[in-house]
Amino acid sequence: MTDHHETTPGQDPHLLREWLVTNGLGGYASGTVTGTITRRYHGLLVAALPNPLGRVMMLNGLSERLRLPCRRVVHTGAEELAGVAPENVYPLTAFRLDHGLPVWLYEIDGFVLEKRLLMPYQQNTVHVTYRLLRGEGMLRLNLRPAMQFRSHDALVCPEPSAAYRLSVYKDQFEITGEPQYPVLRLQLHGQATAFTCDGKVTAAIPYRTERNRGYAWKGSLWSPGYFRTDLTLGQETTLVASTESWEAIQAQSPESAYRSESERRDSLLRLAAPALKSGPAAQLVLAADQFLITPVGRIQAVVRAKAAGDDVRTIIAGYHWFTDWGRDTMISLEGLTLLTGRINEAGWILRTFAEYVRNGLIPNMFPEGEKDGLYHTADATLWFFHAFHRYLGATNDQATLRLLLPKFRDIIEKHMRGTDFGIGMDPGDGLLRQGAPGYQLTWMDAKVDDWVVTPRRGKAVEINALWYNALRLLQGWLTQSGDAPAAEDIGQRADQVRDAFNARFWHASGGYLYDVVDGEDGRDDAACRPNQVLAISLDHPVLDASRWPSVMEVVTRELLTPVGLRSLAPGHPDYKAKYYGDLRSRDAAYHQGTVWAWLIGPYVEAWLKLHPGRQGEARGFLTGLMSNLDAACVGSINEVFDAEPPYLARGCIAQAWSVAEVLRCWVMTEVAAEAARG
Repeated sequence: MTDHHETTPGQDPHLLREWLVTNGLGGYASGTVTGTITRRYHGLLVAALPNPLGRVMMLNGLSERLRLPCRRVVHTGAEELAGVAPENVYPLTAFRLDHGLPVWLYEIDGFVLEKRLLMPYQQNTVHVTYRLLRGEGMLRLNLRPAMQFRSHDALVCPEPSAAYRLSVYKDQFEITGEPQYPVLRLQLHGQATAFTCDGKVTAAIPYRTERNRGYAWKGSLWSPGYFRTDLTLGQETTLVASTESWEAIQAQSPESAYRSESERRDSLLRLAAPALKSGPAAQLVLAADQFLITPVGRIQAVVRAKAAGDDVRTIIAGYHWFTDWGRDTMISLEGLTLLTGRINEAGWILRTFAEYVRNGLIPNMFPEGEKDGLYHTADATLWFFHAFHRYLGATNDQATLRLLLPKFRDIIEKHMRGTDFGIGMDPGDGLLRQGAPGYQLTWMDAKVDDWVVTPRRGKAVEINALWYNALRLLQGWLTQSGDAPAAEDIGQRADQVRDAFNARFWHASGGYLYDVVDGEDGRDDAACRPNQVLAISLDHPVLDASRWPSVMEVVTRELLTPVGLRSLAPGHPDYKAKYYGDLRSRDAAYHQGTVWAWLIGPYVEAWLKLHPGRQGEARGFLTGLMSNLDAACVGSINEVFDAEPPYLARGCIAQAWSVAEVLRCWVMTEVAAEAARG
């Protein structure tokens, strides 16, 4: 999923920056700051629809044509949609986020035009508002919508469907496409509005990022015509596009919708931990909101939750293409919910996932447009223990502990006896092994066709760190519940795991931990990877404390970068410095050197265990990631980065665990920062 590329001479730097707005359902709007469409995922309305549709591109873009009082005509935004040469497109003057929402400014011959965009919460609706901030006389604004109804994941194609139909009733416009898709409803609010029916197909648009990623990259869109309105100083106009009913669309005026969304976002900041209420961390609180969604179409989950007095929430792993993943959800839960004050939603997420436990596993992921999960993961279920422990520490929710304790006991029993995908305990040493042909079960899960890039079959270091942590957590919960015999049994098993781990995983000549022991070929894998940090960072660290300094010295020297940890140390034969090219090239590098932002969380936590009281120094590890807030996806943090300078942002433009772990690190390092401000 290659993304950002080095700027070439004369290239607009805004083209490399992107923005993202979401609706709390998994739907979104996104694009480049300039308005140029470079991805198949760029659009003004990607609606989250019931299964089997999933997320659907409904409105790709708007061309914006301005006629000045002197009769001069200019365009703002994407020249591809306007069908004009780039030299006739007026450049963007400024871009910023206001309450986390994008704002564009265009200054043209004394006129200053502002554009804003929002998606009302929990609606498949987008509002694009234009306001004239400065200028004498009347500015005429033409807006031409362009579209191709398709799955947001679908490849672009040269010709859009010919089945579109426009229907008009007064000021209500409806676009009907192929039968499986909903109706797109359009309405323009403003002074002296009109619509000109002028259906046409755009010229082929070059989706530059898709070309760089090795996918189809030329596609055309269909437009029904264009809206027109006149603006004078202080006036505004709003185009509303939606798949909701007219009743829902008209329940709020654009002005009211903007106030409601601004107030909602203000309330998010009020709920957050004190260290997160202002400055760049406040941007991350608003970014965190983008990942917390109510999943559309999982009726059974909704019914179960409502019957128990709950609601349903889950966490989108990343935009644009990820759905909700069990592993990402559990790693992200503390940063996205507990530290942002969204305690109820944390409980809903945990209890919802508990309902999906099958044969001792929680789902790895829910595929787009489907209600059932896939369970091919060895670590997500163990992260479930960690997430619940952090939730319990924040809430002391004994009722949920009583509810879930039987499930946690069953999970451990299933792992001891052996469950799916070769996941099971080795009775000889108590360590957890995993692996099945054709599956990638750890978080290092790249796969192309039948090629599993990093299979890591055997006993993986972080899986066993998580296994030990889960055993100790269950031991504590059983003790708390009064079941001393069961707690003692689990404690003895944990003792066995700790002893075996320290005997088997220590790579003495390297001064760090093996990544996998007892691999498929019977060998131990000495590749230096970041997974070993979890043996120190978790609440119950399995690694003997005497070995922490050596491990952290190696990890710091070989893996630490300004934007996270490398997934493999330089010098290894499989090391890749850049993450780019077609799918096979990218996945070959995905966990073979590519830097992952989320790993800064375990690193900082482990580092502070070695250096207590030095939070100010630890805050320095976040500098590069915080600067990313204005460099790639404005206001958020990418999934991955290149392994070498200049550490270009890659992968998903906004990733849940990247944001969550930086939020968590910001809070962990705040005490010294406050004292320094003192």
